[in-house]
Amino acid sequence: MSDDEIKLVMAMVRPDRLGAVKQALAEAGAPSLTVTQVSGRGSQAAKKGQWRGEEYVVDLLQKVKIECVVSDIPAEDVVEAIREAAHTGEKGDGKIFVLPVEDAIQVRTGESGPEAV
Repeated sequence: MSDDEIKLVMAMVRPDRLGAVKQALAEAGAPSLTVTQVSGRGSQAAKKGQWRGEEYVVDLLQKVKIECVVSDIPAEDVVEAIREAAHTGEKGDGKIFVLPVEDAIQVRTGESGPEAV
């Protein structure tokens, strides 16, 4: 990875794996992250349930979206840390995406580029 390359690693994982992912990212040298509660579905089928005699369909599952912007450590290290920590071997473990970041600006200092990350 070149010195001026910034990457966004974005992952959707099971909420109960968040603690393990945070620890794995800290151990990989990428402790800064943003976490958002999200709902979604991938290849998992909708589940039917019943409540008070009424049938309902659950087709959107609760996940957490983790975003981690890196420039000083390889994005591949971040991806592997997330993958290992989030893995259960079951459908619904999640997805990880890696995107290039055109620029980053530190609000407090005005620094831009990799120094802002």
